[in-house]
Amino acid sequence: MAKLLLNMRYVPEDEAADVRAFLDEARIDWYQTRPSPFGISHGGIWLRNNDDLPRAKALMADYQRERQANARAAQAQAERDGTAETFADIVRADPKRVVLIIIAIVCLIGFMAVPGYMLSR
Repeated sequence: MAKLLLNMRYVPEDEAADVRAFLDEARIDWYQTRPSPFGISHGGIWLRNNDDLPRAKALMADYQRERQANARAAQAQAERDGTAETFADIVRADPKRVVLIIIAIVCLIGFMAVPGYMLSR
C-alpha cells in the first residue's frame, strides 16, 4: 500500500521538484497525485513501497534541515543588506489590506470582550 511522503498544500514548486529529484536519485519509486478540482485535496507525493518509507523520511528530514538553514541564511543576509521586507514595505505595497486586517483584529477582540463585559455588569 502506498504511503504519503509529502502533502502538496502550500509547497512551492521548487521544493516539490527537489523532493522528486532526491527520490529519483535514491532510486525510490514514487508517484504524484494532482490537486482535486474542488480544492479538497492539494495532491501529494506518494511512495509505492512501504519499505522505502524510513529511508525516504530520513532523506526528507535532511533536505528540510538544509532548506531551513539556507532560508535562514538568506533572510539574515537580506537583513544585513537592508533588503529584507519590513512592515512598512507591506503597508506601502497594500495599505487597504493592512487596514482591513487591523479592523478585523479589533472587531474580533471586541466580540471576545463583549461576553466578559456583559457578565461583569
